[in-house]
Amino acid sequence: MDLKALGVVFATVFVAELGDKTQLATVLFAADRDVSPWLVFLGASAALVLSAALGVLLGGALAKAVDPRHLSIAAGIGFIAIGAWTLWTA
Repeated sequence: MDLKALGVVFATVFVAELGDKTQLATVLFAADRDVSPWLVFLGASAALVLSAALGVLLGGALAKAVDPRHLSIAAGIGFIAIGAWTLWTA
């Protein structure tokens, strides 16, 4: 197992998820006294796992059809574009 890759993926996804809409929605669900925090945890965890699984499957399928280097470049351009748009609209 490549522990370095595991650590990079974990850190990247963890930081990306902090403070986003998903986390805020989870906080709101957990704040509801009529809902068990464990049910909120299980539901949110299952949703994040399924979302990650779809990303992995889509990425694997794309890598077979498109050069992974081109995917990395496209992802980088996408992140820069989203960052620029966020700064522009702020």
